Amino acid sequence: MGDILVGTCSWTDRALVASGWYPAGQRDAEGRLRYYAGRFPVVEVDSGYYALPAERNSRLWAERTPDGFVFDVKAFSLLTGHPTRERSLPDGLPADAGDPAVLDEVWARFAAGIGPLREAGRLGGVLFQFPPWFRPGARAEAFLEECAVRTAGWPVTVEFRHPAWWRSEPEGPEGRDGPAQATASLLTRLGFAAVGVDMVRTLPSSIPPVTPVTSPRLSVVRFHGRSAAWGTGSKEDRFRYDYSRAELEEWVPRLRALAGRVGQLHVLFNNCCADSAVRAAETMERLLAGQALPSPRSAPSSTRSPDRSP
Repeated sequence: MGDILVGTCSWTDRALVASGWYPAGQRDAEGRLRYYAGRFPVVEVDSGYYALPAERNSRLWAERTPDGFVFDVKAFSLLTGHPTRERSLPDGLPADAGDPAVLDEVWARFAAGIGPLREAGRLGGVLFQFPPWFRPGARAEAFLEECAVRTAGWPVTVEFRHPAWWRSEPEGPEGRDGPAQATASLLTRLGFAAVGVDMVRTLPSSIPPVTPVTSPRLSVVRFHGRSAAWGTGSKEDRFRYDYSRAELEEWVPRLRALAGRVGQLHVLFNNCCADSAVRAAETMERLLAGQALPSPRSAPSSTRSPDRSP
């Protein structure tokens, strides 16, 4: 069985810092990361979506964490077709994804920013989370193929937000693959690891809780919470959710089976409201290890930080 690394999708979220999870004296940038890395083996750098990562920060992250700790870095918004604010780009570059010169420069800056993590062996994966309007088709496949060329040698993970990618349907005429199998085959061919998700399951936009293996090295499952406000609410409403023990337990056999097919499995909690994500991650670690759980306690009321990705 491959290693199962459990963590959260941020360690700097303002609501988490305000929740009291970090002890006094360890709430500065260095203290937070050292404290987090003493409790979990993986974290997602979601700030890479909002701004190009800085080499200096990546170097400091590697220095401040123990051997074996890894960072999953979220790809910059322009690289996944999301709207991008021009002030998030350096040197006055326009946020023009259609300009080849701009794209070349942004790709180069992103690669340089994560370079220290790659060199230190601390880059777990680069997450390409595509927007809900990125749907299957020739244009999307061409986009993914270009990403594969640009990221050659990187550990890349892909999360789709349009349900058609993982729609479970029978094979098409003449034995052609159904949508889910076609998606898995495409990601396998490109060398990308598929990201499974847990989210509310009753909306038209819901992604089914599938866990396809498309890379022998790595698989990722991201837990977004099951808020019914996913399709209509604010960012805070969409991600404000406390997982019950039963909801986490239903994933345990699936995660163990998934870990048996890959070298490493990352289980990341994105329900970042106060300390909901770290508490869910701690519970999942105990469930996977077969350990007894502490008595339940009331969850604090807090507002999820508004500067999170969609």
